Amino acid sequence: MNTDNVADWTFYNSCYRHGVDEKRRVQVPAKWRPEGEGAEFTLIVWPKEKVGACLRVLPPKEMVELLQTIDQMPNTDPNKTVLKRVIGSKSAQVAVDKAGRICLPEEMARAAGITNEAMLVGLLDRFEIWSPQRYRQIEVTDNVLAQEAFKLME
Repeated sequence: MNTDNVADWTFYNSCYRHGVDEKRRVQVPAKWRPEGEGAEFTLIVWPKEKVGACLRVLPPKEMVELLQTIDQMPNTDPNKTVLKRVIGSKSAQVAVDKAGRICLPEEMARAAGITNEAMLVGLLDRFEIWSPQRYRQIEVTDNVLAQEAFKLME
């Protein structure tokens, strides 16, 4: 990990529960918002969890790193094309508006089970948007696995 310009980094930590308005807009915490007019995030319907999909939110730097990781896979690996196709078709660029909100595309919100409330969950270098019900389920699983996971930090 390159630690140059640490002062310029954004750390996505903590959890926030926000309402989702009738236009599917959700507030992004001020400290998580990218700087500059026209700043965007990439939203990806992330199907990895048994409880159901969430929306993985990548800042531009993390999206570039994801693309580089996929591009490093051998061209003979059929998973490379599958990942490109699925991520490409189930992702969208979303701009942060002047009020600090992003609009969740309808199909993506539906896939993630997000209706009138959302949990924004920090993953340190990115964040996820969950339906509160699905997040409660994944939080139970995370709490069970955390003790073992933290052993990796020793």
